[in-house]
Order: sequence, then structure tokens, then C-alpha cells
Amino acid sequence: MQKIVTIGAIGFDRDTFLAALKSAHVDTFCDLRARRMVRGSQYAFANSLRLQTLLEENGIRYRHFPDLAPSQETRDAQAAEDADQGIARRQRSSLGDAFINAYRNEILWKFDPHAFLTQIGTDARVVALFCVEREPSACHRSLLAATLENLLKIETHHLVPAVE
Repeated sequence: MQKIVTIGAIGFDRDTFLAALKSAHVDTFCDLRARRMVRGSQYAFANSLRLQTLLEENGIRYRHFPDLAPSQETRDAQAAEDADQGIARRQRSSLGDAFINAYRNEILWKFDPHAFLTQIGTDARVVALFCVEREPSACHRSLLAATLENLLKIETHHLVPAVE
């Protein structure tokens, strides 16, 4: 693997999402969601079957890693912090300490980067880590990307939609 990119669905439409992946030369797409859907008709392209079809039509391998998704309890801890701060999920710009600590304790402590590399395939060059949130710092994908970057010394870029 030469590079990791991260991307969320929020803020993109189908065409700009695909353009971002192509511009980054993504060849392997890793879906880090437990539930592979996004609410809102404008994000229908990111629902599992449509997304897999879009990627396949564009020569990008799709892999699903539900074991890298945060538990409901961890998501609930973030939701409670968002509520305390009066922030809507889609407006969040960073993860709270409770979420970060829980994700590290439930997922990252047992994460095996070499097993991950085996699962994505030895010919993967540019790997996209995908979840929903617009801002990488507001999503667990950034925590996983930082872990891979630190352990494997692989550069990471975050793909974000243009501000409207």
C-alpha cells in the first residue's frame, strides 16, 4: 500500500464523490460502517448496493469491515456529548474524548494492520477508508488512518468536499 485516503459521504454528491476517489487514484475502498446506509435522498449513492455498483463500474475494489465500526455504546457516548454541546451529528467537527477512548479500547487495541493489509489484497496501492461524516476529525476513520499511518509509515490524505 502506498497511500491511505479517508472520505465521508456528507457534503458530496455521487459525481463529486466519484471524482474525489478517481483524482486520488483509489483502487481499494474500505467501508468502515456497521450499517451501510446514509439517511437522506441526496446520499442514496452511498447506500451499500448502489455504492458497490458505482465502485465496480469504475474499477475500484470494495471491501466491508464491520468489525472496525464503533459499537452502538460508543456511538451513543458521542451522541450524548453532541447533545450536551448542542451540536447536530452532521455539524460535529471533532470526536469527543469518550468516543476516542472507547474506540481505542474496543477496536484499535486489537487491530492487526498486517491482517488488514492481507484482507485488502497485496495489490492495493491507494486505499480509501470510508464512513459517513464530512469532517475526518469527526469520524472514527481518522483514528484508524492515524493508526495505520503510525504503524506502517504510510502517508494519509483526507478527502473533503468543497465548501458551498
